[in-house]
Amino acid sequence: MGIVAGVMSGLFGIGGGIVMVPSLIAIFGMDILNANATSLGAMLLPVGIFGVMAYHKAGFINVRNALWISLGLFAGSFFGGEIAVSLDEKILSKFYAGILLYVALGYLDIPKLLRRKKSTDDANSVPIPVIEYPFWQFILLGIGAGVFAGLFGKGGGIVIVPLLIKFFKYDAKAASATSLAALQLPVGLPSVIVYAHAGYLNWIYAGLMALGIVAGVFFGTKMAIKLSGAVFKKAYAVFLVGVAVYMVVKYI
Repeated sequence: MGIVAGVMSGLFGIGGGIVMVPSLIAIFGMDILNANATSLGAMLLPVGIFGVMAYHKAGFINVRNALWISLGLFAGSFFGGEIAVSLDEKILSKFYAGILLYVALGYLDIPKLLRRKKSTDDANSVPIPVIEYPFWQFILLGIGAGVFAGLFGKGGGIVIVPLLIKFFKYDAKAASATSLAALQLPVGLPSVIVYAHAGYLNWIYAGLMALGIVAGVFFGTKMAIKLSGAVFKKAYAVFLVGVAVYMVVKYI
């Protein structure tokens, strides 16, 4: 499971939690809070470091912006964990599925598909944006992503990536790369402590999955760098829709 999560993390900059949480529920029979805690625990170490190195070598990472996002993630994750342990599991799951569908539809860009306009993404460009944004905007982005991560056991990349694209004019690959870099610091520690204190954490599973993620991220990153921007975005959207449908069916 860790290897699969790592491949997805390298591909989409999502931290791997979006794979681990549904899998822990479906395969290991965990409830959503235990799955969230174990997923966050697996991502405390810099398990995606090899992917970050590959992205950085290819010129896709803005290190400064990634560090500001990390600071926000650390602050926001505490509040996300606190909210999660106080919510009903079914409500939490349906809310999560709805957000996934919203993000996926944004990536698919249905109106554009209906108009059949060709994508202008350039697979060979090095898409770090020229525009410089204030550091506090990246911190706020990180805080929002951190709250989401603490709520749903994700690294926060599922929030960071689309927002970097929409509001900071990042290319899909640069957004995924910067998101993955931001997630390498132990930004989920506050929420992990909250979950552990409430009795929702399996350190053994978390450690085993972390080992798999290290290997998987390397291969996922290599795949991502070779994909065209258009294919990359569509593949991400289809993946999100699949997870959302699963979560709705699971907790209907």
